[in-house]
Amino acid sequence: MKTVFAFLTAALVFALPLAAEELTPAAKLYHEGRFAEALSAYENELKKYPNDPFVYYNIGNCYFEMGSAGLAAANYYRAFQLRPRDKEIRQNLSMALAAGGEKLYSEDIPPALHKMFFYLSYTELKGLTQALFWIWGLVCAYWILKRKGARAVVLLGLVLCVAGGWFYARHTIETETLAVVAAPVAELRSGPGKNFPASANIAQGHLVTVEDKKDNWYKVVVKSQSISGWMETSSLEKI
Repeated sequence: MKTVFAFLTAALVFALPLAAEELTPAAKLYHEGRFAEALSAYENELKKYPNDPFVYYNIGNCYFEMGSAGLAAANYYRAFQLRPRDKEIRQNLSMALAAGGEKLYSEDIPPALHKMFFYLSYTELKGLTQALFWIWGLVCAYWILKRKGARAVVLLGLVLCVAGGWFYARHTIETETLAVVAAPVAELRSGPGKNFPASANIAQGHLVTVEDKKDNWYKVVVKSQSISGWMETSSLEKI
């Protein structure tokens, strides 16, 4: 695992902060290797631009360089949600997840299909589906009034069904409460407390789905391993 992490760190040493044609103060600190200071600067930028995927990406770079693959993965994933078709964001997210033995998608899914499914952000896909619905409604109204355009009604209806199915599938995923294991190792227990036996140790960087909370414990599902249990909230970073 150390060898894998060292290799991935080397691969990211040359990762330039995105959207930095003119280096910002935070980017300059990053280039100088002052990652903790760069992280603080990027977090200040995030307060000004809370939905900027590039700021999340750069925060992820800082965490990765500082050895926190879990927190890096969480921020790369936030960037991925906002700009899923960006090659560098996808690449670094995959690297951060791989550092903990996790994968962005199952081996059963062709990479091209995964990229196609996440080509649009959730917001973009929602807007597209809504626009198609209104266009289809106008075409239907025209057909009712003029009795013309029946073929357009059918074709647009089919396109709307495809977009609607795509949006529904993405909505199911986007509405899940995801978290990343941020601690070096998180114990998965059978109940919400240290008095319950531990069933597994989950390495940092693993994605989990949060299903419930009790006191300082989350009930989670580790999909990549098909197991569930309880983890301390302090060991997880919610996305």
